[in-house]
Amino acid sequence: MPEYRTGAAGASAATHRARYTLVPGGAAPVPLPAEYDQERHPMKLYSYFRSSASYRVRIALNLKRLPFDYVPVHMLRDGGEQLKDAYRALNPDAVVPTLADGDATLQQSLAIIEYLEETHPEPALLPTLPVDRAYVRAVALQVACEIHPLNNLRVLKYLKHTLQVSEEAKTAWYRHWIEAGFETLETRLANDPRTGKLCFGDTPTLADVCLVPQVFNANRFSIDTTRYPTIQRIVDHASALDAFKAAEPGVQPDAE
Repeated sequence: MPEYRTGAAGASAATHRARYTLVPGGAAPVPLPAEYDQERHPMKLYSYFRSSASYRVRIALNLKRLPFDYVPVHMLRDGGEQLKDAYRALNPDAVVPTLADGDATLQQSLAIIEYLEETHPEPALLPTLPVDRAYVRAVALQVACEIHPLNNLRVLKYLKHTLQVSEEAKTAWYRHWIEAGFETLETRLANDPRTGKLCFGDTPTLADVCLVPQVFNANRFSIDTTRYPTIQRIVDHASALDAFKAAEPGVQPDAE
């Protein structure tokens, strides 16, 4: 697989060299030795440019100003590169993203982002107070666990190719679950006083990291997201930030 070096948006190489490793028992992260140079040992992100889950991790890496090597995994070409033995050795689930960091190989986008949050705690993607952290996680999980799974590529392909549903029925399925999820999320965000320019105040959090890719995906399927004004306002603001712009599908090395 070809690899592409990706620098964090607006960051110099020296910015990226503070690294941490976790220690057993829940103790605070411990800095890695000064001689550990992340520019020489960058993380590798196995990604597909249109994958919402990969998009989340790209945003998180950019927000934390971490460089990484981008390894494209085309999910449609030649039956799907994620199904090949070489990739299954990294990720038995045969999905993207996968993040390789030294000897660690990580799967599942939210687990990867939590790992980045614990090993590179600044800037934080979760607020300080436990109740607020739970709220941000709830918004993120509503997107990642309630909305996205019903509409990802594997489900849509199964509907079309295995269950033999029509293109119209597949689109109706997608539209139903996206709109139902966005209606609930719009109500949550519109009525919570913690909502600011973004999902939680004016600083990007895990909630925004999950929301922006889902709205991008919905727009690809011609969902009118202006029907959800709070969601649309948040996404418009987030999408103007450098970390989000650099993560957009259209500017990735494998974009088509």
